[in-house]
Amino acid sequence: MNKPELVRPPSVDTVLRSPNGELAIARYGRTAATDAIRHVIERLRAGGQAEPTSMERLGRLALDRLEERERPSQRPVINLTGTVLHTNLGRALLAEEAIEAVVATMRAPTNLEYEIETGSRGERDAHVRGLIKELTGAEDAILVNNNASAVLLVLNTLARDREAIVSRGELIEIGGAFRMPDIMARAGATLREVGTTNRTHLKDYAEAIGPETGLLMKVHTSNYVVQGFTAEVEPAELAKLARQHNLPFVDDLGSGTLIDLSRWGLRKEKTVQDALKGGADLVTFSGDKLLGGPQAGIVAGRKDLIAKLAKNPLKRALRLDKLRLAALEATLKLYRDPDRLAQRLPTLRLFTRTVDDLRALAKRLQPRLADTVGTSWTVETIDCASQIGSGALPLETLPSAGLALRPAGKAAGSAVEKLAAAFRAVPVPMIGRITQGALMFDLRCLEDEALFTAQLDALKPETPDALA
Repeated sequence: MNKPELVRPPSVDTVLRSPNGELAIARYGRTAATDAIRHVIERLRAGGQAEPTSMERLGRLALDRLEERERPSQRPVINLTGTVLHTNLGRALLAEEAIEAVVATMRAPTNLEYEIETGSRGERDAHVRGLIKELTGAEDAILVNNNASAVLLVLNTLARDREAIVSRGELIEIGGAFRMPDIMARAGATLREVGTTNRTHLKDYAEAIGPETGLLMKVHTSNYVVQGFTAEVEPAELAKLARQHNLPFVDDLGSGTLIDLSRWGLRKEKTVQDALKGGADLVTFSGDKLLGGPQAGIVAGRKDLIAKLAKNPLKRALRLDKLRLAALEATLKLYRDPDRLAQRLPTLRLFTRTVDDLRALAKRLQPRLADTVGTSWTVETIDCASQIGSGALPLETLPSAGLALRPAGKAAGSAVEKLAAAFRAVPVPMIGRITQGALMFDLRCLEDEALFTAQLDALKPETPDALA
């Protein structure tokens, strides 16, 4: 049987003069439009196109290609995972006040390092330092780009070519296989492990102190808890021991919070203020976790030690830019009004949503979701448990509610994975989690109900039934 004769597609110039071609030029420029049309034509030729292809279709294919190319790599998603501070999804959402501050800072030159009153050079941390001192009671503070950088700067400044004494039970690994011993090594400090994984006593620290000791350090275990036959030294005891030997005591809180979370029914987490009152000379913590601000690393504590950190050349390499400083300043100012903090700070607002409200939301969305996925899937409202995330309060869960999608019949094992992929393919990807053979949407982080339903309209109509 003879192969059909290939059809010659319209020329590039002809497609450029079509309505879609002119639209492509208007949106993306003649060069990009020309390249996209040429690419589409070459693909049709390579595929052995035997049917006529209209200029309109070629132009539409070229437009689709350009739109896909220009789509931002970092896109908004709908977090239905049940993890509030999800590292992979950007951690804390910024308050409106912080967003407005960032936008204003982007649109004009600012006095980032300029003293308006004197007309002389200023210091960028000054925009936030006063607020940190006010809220924590610290003598001074310094800012870097995340908490790992804060620890790196402290160790490199105070324990370079010396020993940093840490309990074996606190040698943590955080996300991405990033380990505390590795940070110490990069900082030029020698790790001196004391005690055992589950039990460390004050005498272990005392016996390890020698002429090479640079500091004593306590590290918040963040994403795990050692339970059972355990013992650890209270920070106040470590602080006293450090003072006796004229050594700095550093308390790395990891996530870090400025408020007592038990006020809103959560388990109490040691605050920065608690750490300073407990005798820490320096406290390190994050800006984008429990604090609810932008990514930042904060060191608060003794003025003389902060001055040493500021003189370290690493500080310039690790400093914050003007946008995150603006966002952090606006976020910290919200803490001056703790009575309204749960309404104004998104992280705390999501923590404190009631399970009754979430159940009501699930019942409103259930019929619409069931109608979208069809009879091949069952959709039910369920109770579930949300997580804080980002290593904060690892054993703490929040009663929540959501929707579970399960195949109605004996579907293939990959059906749920394929359905999850289909929901990720909508314009604003819907990110849930797969558990016990079901695709689960925890609704704790869903505040825009209309956005959710709009994505259901965009779900490919053939997808749900075809996957079951």
